[in-house]
Amino acid sequence: MIRLIILGAPGSGKGSQCKWIKEDYNVPHISTGDILRKNIAEETKLGIKAKSFIDKGELVPDELVIDLLKNRLEENDCKERGFLLDGFPRTLSQAEALDEYLNEKGISIDKVINLHVPDEEIMVRAINRRTCENPECKEIYHLVYNPPKVDGVCDKCGSKLFTRKDDNEETVRNRLHVYHEQTEPLIKYYTEKGILATVIGQEKFEDTVALVKAVL
Repeated sequence: MIRLIILGAPGSGKGSQCKWIKEDYNVPHISTGDILRKNIAEETKLGIKAKSFIDKGELVPDELVIDLLKNRLEENDCKERGFLLDGFPRTLSQAEALDEYLNEKGISIDKVINLHVPDEEIMVRAINRRTCENPECKEIYHLVYNPPKVDGVCDKCGSKLFTRKDDNEETVRNRLHVYHEQTEPLIKYYTEKGILATVIGQEKFEDTVALVKAVL
């Protein structure tokens, strides 16, 4: 069993790293982004409310995501195999709420991985990113570094690739500003707890994987 948090600016490659960690460690990958997108697609009250923030590149308010996360952590797979949190916490108040919940359960985080990529590199990555629309696949491509063999088609499952609505320059810059202002303080927070390891994101996916494996 392992309990991990992965931090990093939007577009730093957290999702790609989470895919192999999930498989290698047989740990549930919990992405608040996925949970929120599911609610948006189903047009739930939470989803409609969250969409108004996400479309502007802003953070969804804490009260809309904390209860969702707690409910997810109560499920049997998390109790048996731990968890990998991706996209949560994003603020100090979320981190404190998570700590309070985990302390009540007698649970502790094993490691926090901080994936660092310079802002301008993130900009290039985001604008050229394409994602498989198949929810069972969600393979991520990059038109420059990791293009699909057939334009617009996923190599793995043959589904269509799409560009996320928030992968445009204005929204990405806003998301980065929000990240530096509200999420970056978590680096100090978890460093002081002695559980944070910073990994510099590399151009090649496998090089970043090697660095992450070294700290795990």
